Amino acid sequence: MTTTSLADLGPAVPRTSLHSLPLIARGKVRDLYAVGTDRMLMVASDRLSAFDVVMKAPVPGKGRLLTQMALFWFDKLQGIVPNHLTGEAPESVVAADEVSQVAGRSMLVRRLTPLPCEAVVRGYIVGSGWKEYSASGTVCGIALPAGMAMTQPLAEPIFTPATKAAVGDHDENIAYAQLEGILGAARAAEVRDTAIRLFQAASAYALTRGLVIADTKFEFGLDEHGTLTLMDEVLTPDSSRFWQADELAQGRIKAYDKQPLRDWLSSTGVTGGAEQAALDLPDAVVLGIHERYATACELLCGERAGAAA
Repeated sequence: MTTTSLADLGPAVPRTSLHSLPLIARGKVRDLYAVGTDRMLMVASDRLSAFDVVMKAPVPGKGRLLTQMALFWFDKLQGIVPNHLTGEAPESVVAADEVSQVAGRSMLVRRLTPLPCEAVVRGYIVGSGWKEYSASGTVCGIALPAGMAMTQPLAEPIFTPATKAAVGDHDENIAYAQLEGILGAARAAEVRDTAIRLFQAASAYALTRGLVIADTKFEFGLDEHGTLTLMDEVLTPDSSRFWQADELAQGRIKAYDKQPLRDWLSSTGVTGGAEQAALDLPDAVVLGIHERYATACELLCGERAGAAA
């Protein structure tokens, strides 16, 4: 059933405040808490970011949706690469009066050494890739055929890495050779090949559910043995572009992700910077974000979630 008002979703959780665990950091969306020296509690708030800046208005239930989808994908893709989940219940490491803050929106994970990059895989040219392609016919230095349309799939998915920006800064696309300089040739190749395998497996499944994954970004870290490990979130509407397959077949893009928000912000003249951080989104825009995220979750995971329990 379509939600008709924000009130139907219950109160938002724009930030958490746990007294039983030390806070490590607050990211654009997640609050990170230390659990001993080897584990970390990742709590997905209802904060919303666009153009790498956190919006003023939270989206009720968004953190629960992100967590449900990430857990679904970690389970489905675990045969390709290890992930950072411990398998323990997040509620087991917080005080009784904090359970409501973490239930349904948290992951208890192993602490890794993060790789300083985002592993972006594209099946279509869109977003920053489209801007570069329109100007030079390349994406991250990769030459592509002339005359491609945004709705036209690439012959094979391409790997286009990016630097990982701090909160408030913009991620920056880099050439593969630059990634080799950062990680070394062997590790860069491992990241590239693993990211493409994950994208191909996820795309094949999503298509059976009526969605096309236009692009996505993965994040990896290393465990104490130096093993490449999938971390953070995976294949959510915050980190991916999901398009309705039957609409795409007709040459139209119907998105279940963050792109309609970016388009709306651009139409109002907002493209990033301090003024965007103070922007208070209209209720209709916030509700639309929740509905798109909830629909993606329902299509991919088989059930609808995100509202207050």
